[in-house]
Amino acid sequence: MSSRPGAAWPLVAVFTAGYLASYLLPTVVGRLSAHLGLSPAQAGLVGSALLLSSAGAGFALAGRVERFGARTPARAGLILAAVGYGCAALAGSVPLVVLGVMVGGFGSGTATAVAASGIAARRDPHRTSSLGLLTVSATAGVLYLTIPHLGGGHRLPFAAIALVALLVWPATARLDGARTVEETGSPITGRLPHRRSGLVLAGGMLVWSMAQNALWGVSSRIGLDQAGLSEVTVGAVFAAALGAGLLGVTGAGLLGARLGRAVPIGLGTVVIAASIVLSSSARDLGSFATGEIMWNTVYPVVLSYLIGLAASLDIRGRWAVLAGSASSIGVACGPLLGSVLSEEAGYPAMGLILGAATLLVAAPVTAVALHTGGRPLVPGSVRRRGGAPAALLAATTGGLSGAVPKLGSPEQAVTELRVRRRRLVRSAIRTAGPDGGSGQSNAYASTSAR
Repeated sequence: MSSRPGAAWPLVAVFTAGYLASYLLPTVVGRLSAHLGLSPAQAGLVGSALLLSSAGAGFALAGRVERFGARTPARAGLILAAVGYGCAALAGSVPLVVLGVMVGGFGSGTATAVAASGIAARRDPHRTSSLGLLTVSATAGVLYLTIPHLGGGHRLPFAAIALVALLVWPATARLDGARTVEETGSPITGRLPHRRSGLVLAGGMLVWSMAQNALWGVSSRIGLDQAGLSEVTVGAVFAAALGAGLLGVTGAGLLGARLGRAVPIGLGTVVIAASIVLSSSARDLGSFATGEIMWNTVYPVVLSYLIGLAASLDIRGRWAVLAGSASSIGVACGPLLGSVLSEEAGYPAMGLILGAATLLVAAPVTAVALHTGGRPLVPGSVRRRGGAPAALLAATTGGLSGAVPKLGSPEQAVTELRVRRRRLVRSAIRTAGPDGGSGQSNAYASTSAR
């Protein structure tokens, strides 16, 4: 895929179509329970089937998007999403709804895998992922404001997801075909880099996402049953919370890598754990709205840094897809886990359990960010692919202090130039400086900042 700035919006559009189903999960689960006669646990199981199918698509496509090109799998995923969710909207029996949900979920996962691969190949994956989360949060917020006023039972949420998939279809014309070795800088077949860090990150994202979506899957029931709110009020709270999430993601995009990834991930996860406890114990509008808004403000911020961290581990996007699929498994298990815990232990006890699990997973994920993130890149820093020589050379030529990245960082690349004659080397060094002198401070500096 192209790394040009103009190529970002098709990825963002496909990302939005792939992620929208998980963002609408509370209203999907709530309406399945209210209008199809399912218990909360059964409705949560349907939501889990949707997200497990999405995760299966991600695992199936990990590392294969380059082989097929981005356009073909993206279009296939959008077609499956439109057909599957459309059939679920039209169906009146539970088996047909489940079948449509699983087909649509596979389509959502396919679209998400294509977007994740493309985001990982871009020069600033965190900024692109933040823009994608911004777009999907805005779309979901609009739907949460409108769906409660339109009725339609379980049909309307599924129809909305299918419609978004159809609207995104034209954007796939701007997606590229398979990338070549020259474009990716790595062979099509190669071993996964940073395997230990990638596995820890994937496992951490699985548990982290499970805890988040265990709450998200039953948030509607907490507002309706425990806090005594109407569906319109709960929808308004969700819309306000997602609006706050827009501000959070915007702030994360502006902040970028100035603080690295470890601080936003670690500190943000602690805030999320506190928000889960507050929201799950809410018994009135004030506490429910405060918990949901605080949680939805920080959740997409941390998620954007996790996606950026996974993308930085492999420029081909394999860890981005694998970690995203592991996260989808956690998302899939979340509604069922939340439903079971809330029925067996009650909402407040469920919140304490989920908050503790979120805090426990913060340590290993933050450690991965510290180990692989390196220093934030700044203008003038070296982008390298070859290992120590490029970083060492920059350090010994008087480069800016702190601009040399930590060894092993996967995000940085430099183009290697071979010069056969010593005379050319001397000439290049002599003319590289601003005054035509030694030019030591600029000989190997790169002006491409992330």
